[in-house]
Amino acid sequence: MIAASEIVTKVKSALGEDTEIEVIDLTGTQDHYKAVVVSDQFDGLNSLKRHRLVYGALAEEMKGPIHALTLETYTATEWANR
Repeated sequence: MIAASEIVTKVKSALGEDTEIEVIDLTGTQDHYKAVVVSDQFDGLNSLKRHRLVYGALAEEMKGPIHALTLETYTATEWANR
C-alpha cells in the first residue's frame, strides 16, 4: 500500500514542483489509483511518453505497492483549454 500523498511527492520530485497532480484512491485499498497530472514537462510529448515519465517516477511503487494506476496527462495549456 502507498498513500496518495506519497505518489504526489514522488511525481513532483521527478517532474518539478510546479507540476499539478490529483490522486484518487479508486478502491479505498491504497493500491488502485487514478492520477491527473498537469506538467509542462509533457510539452511536445505524446501520451505514451508522458505516461512513461510518470511511471518512471513511480518505478519502485509499480513493482508492488501500486497494483493499478490510471493516468490523465496534460500540459498547462491543454488543462486550461479543457
